[in-house]
Amino acid sequence: MQKSILIIGACGQIGTELTLALRERYGNDRVVASDIREGNESLMQSGPFELLDATNYQAVENIVMHYEIEEVYLMAAMLSATAEKFPMRAWDLNMNSLFHVLNLAKDKKISKVFWPSSIAVFGPGTPKENTPLHTIMEPSTVYGISKQSGESWCSYYFKKYGVDVRSVRYPGLISWKTLPGGGTTDYAIDIYHSALSHKKYSCFLKENTKLPMMYMDDAIRATIAIMECDSDTILERSSYNLAGMSFTPAEIAKSIQKYIPSFEIEYNPDFRQDIADSWPSSINDSEAQKDWNWKSNFNLEQTTEEMLRNLGK
Repeated sequence: MQKSILIIGACGQIGTELTLALRERYGNDRVVASDIREGNESLMQSGPFELLDATNYQAVENIVMHYEIEEVYLMAAMLSATAEKFPMRAWDLNMNSLFHVLNLAKDKKISKVFWPSSIAVFGPGTPKENTPLHTIMEPSTVYGISKQSGESWCSYYFKKYGVDVRSVRYPGLISWKTLPGGGTTDYAIDIYHSALSHKKYSCFLKENTKLPMMYMDDAIRATIAIMECDSDTILERSSYNLAGMSFTPAEIAKSIQKYIPSFEIEYNPDFRQDIADSWPSSINDSEAQKDWNWKSNFNLEQTTEEMLRNLGK
């Protein structure tokens, strides 16, 4: 069955690759990309694109009605490190864009919503290792507060209005196809670029800061998988934990040195260290495994090999 899909925030780190994956799966003309700015050449030329301010309800509704959209992937957000610099702007974008899409679904103008949450919902009081789905959250960043609030609103709209909304909590995401977008975990992308271009890297986190991470191919696969499940298999309507791998800056540097022996790393922690310290070291995603058969494919060694091979082309 052909679907009509709208991706809001299609030019971002995840949105770019998700758009291309969905177009390959459902057909270029069935997947409408939108963002407040234009994207790269492959995204712009492979299918329909609309300039869109995600905080403008009327503009979102107009595109939904014009293209007869059935499913919306809301990927627009201001990420952790950037949001700390512009708190009110981040709250406006992250929350009002979600309300717009949830209300369109409540009014039966769309049938299904994907909205990404994040490990940023967790905080200093959260168990660090093997963090469970249901636990103490206490987010300490604007981004995390907006994601925790969003999870509650997703659950509310499902229970109150029957909105079919689905969500996963992304860990840090690593990709060679798009540049980092202002997240605390984005050092794990920068480091590969610097290793190839300069053979050295100055890390804004301490060497033993262990964080949950995921290779982008796994994240895209999980996003599409949860949206293709039967509705009755989705038992968590706030958001699912999603796990890939966990490592420290020292460990990723060591994996790079296997390919680039002369690579050097130094550590100059900044304000992002406090953000990272509030997050878990590893994630328990057993509910996602059980409910919709989720399983990650990439570990650190495979990720390093993929990143250096593709960035080096």
